[in-house]
Amino acid sequence: MLSREENELITRVGPDTPMGNALRRYWIPALLSSEIAEPDGPPARVRLLGEDLVAFRDTEGRIGLIEEFCPHRRVSLYFGRNEECGLRCVYHGWKFDVTGACIDMMNEPEEYDFKHKVRVTAYPTCELGGIVWTYMGPAEKIPPLPKFAWTQAPAANRHVTKVIEECNWLQALEGGIDTSHAPILHRLLTDSSKRGGIKPSNPFVRGKAPKLVVDITNYGYQYAGIRPLDGTDDVHIRFYHFIMPFHQIRPSKSESGLDLDAGHIWVPIDDGNCTVYNWSYCPDGPLTEEDKLERGLGNGPLHVDPVTFRSKANRSNDYMLDRSVQRTETFSGIDGINAQDRALQESMGRIVDRSKEHLGPADKAIIQARKLLRQAVKAVEAGQSPDGTGTSYYPLRAHEAVVPNSADWRAELAPEVKREAILQTV
Repeated sequence: MLSREENELITRVGPDTPMGNALRRYWIPALLSSEIAEPDGPPARVRLLGEDLVAFRDTEGRIGLIEEFCPHRRVSLYFGRNEECGLRCVYHGWKFDVTGACIDMMNEPEEYDFKHKVRVTAYPTCELGGIVWTYMGPAEKIPPLPKFAWTQAPAANRHVTKVIEECNWLQALEGGIDTSHAPILHRLLTDSSKRGGIKPSNPFVRGKAPKLVVDITNYGYQYAGIRPLDGTDDVHIRFYHFIMPFHQIRPSKSESGLDLDAGHIWVPIDDGNCTVYNWSYCPDGPLTEEDKLERGLGNGPLHVDPVTFRSKANRSNDYMLDRSVQRTETFSGIDGINAQDRALQESMGRIVDRSKEHLGPADKAIIQARKLLRQAVKAVEAGQSPDGTGTSYYPLRAHEAVVPNSADWRAELAPEVKREAILQTV
C-alpha cells in the first residue's frame, strides 16, 4: 500500500508537480506519425501531462508541437491553416513556426510590427518507430534519443497502435507490469477457442503461481515470473523489462504465430486519463496484415475507433461483457486481452486509492516500480538525472521459455543485461 500523500506524489503529472517534473525529463510519445503524415496537412490536438498542445508537420517536413492557444486572443490553433512553414491562426492571421516563433501578423500594419516579441511554448520533437516523441523538460537536460530496439526495426517488421484509457497512467502501467494476473484474467477455458487469450495447454497457464525475481538496473529493472510445472523438474519463465518511467518490453506472438518482442508505453494525458501505445516487432521478418489487426489483443481498428482512439468496448457498455462467453470460453467474458486490462484498470476509478490495498509477494514488480518512480522524483528535485535517461536500454529484448529448474535463466534468456549492470535483486 501507499499513503495518500505518496499516492498523490506519483500520480499527479501536471506542470510544476513533482512527478510531472520528473516525467518531463524523458522523451515522451506525443502522437503517431500517421496522425500528421503529410506536410502542410491538418494539425492534430495533443494533450500531454495536463498541457493542451497542437502538432503539425510543416512544408519542409519538420514537426512542430506548440501550445494550443494563440497568444493574441487565446483561440485554438487547431483550427489554423498549416501553410508555408507555419501554422496560421484563422482568427487574425498570426502565424507560428515549429520553434514557436511568431513569423507573421496579418492584422497589424507593417509600421507596428512586433512579431519578434511574441512566441508560444514549443517542445522539441523526434520521429522514431512510427511515433512522434517530445521532450518537455529543461533544454540543458535533454537525454539521448529513445532508440529502443523496436524503433530501429524496418517499418515492415514493426507495428504500433494507440488507445485512450480512462484512468490514471500509473494504474494502467501497474496492470501491464503485473505478470501474475496474465494467466488468470487472460486465460481461455478451452484450447479450441478462437478468441484472444492464453490456452489452458500453455505452460504459462499450466504452471503454478509464479515466484517473481526483480533485478534492479540503471534503466529500471528486468523481471521474471518463474512457474514450476507439475510432474517435471522444469519451470516456465516469462521475462520482461520495465524501462523508466512508463515502458514495458515483453515476449509475445503475432496473430500469425510469429515470435515477437512487444510492449506498451503508458503516457499520461492528465491525472485521470492516459494514452497506451501498443507496439510489436518481429526480428525475423515482416508482419502480416492480419497481425496488424490485433484481433486477439483488442487494440486494432476492429476494437478501437481509428479517429478518436477510443475503445469500442468501454464503461458505457460494460466493455461488451458476455456472461455466456465467460461461462464457456474465456475467464473474463470480455473480448481482447488488452480490452480486458482496460476494463479492470478503469473499474478502479480515475485514480485508485492505494492506501486501501493489500499487496503480497506477487506484487513485487509493482512495489519496485513505485519505489523507482519516487526515487526519480527525488533525483530531479536534487538536480540530478533520473534513472532511464541513458542508453543502456537500447539493446533490450524479452524472452519466454521452459527450462530446467537448475538453468541459469539470466544467461540463457537475458544476455543483453550483463551481471555487473544488476544493482540489486529483490
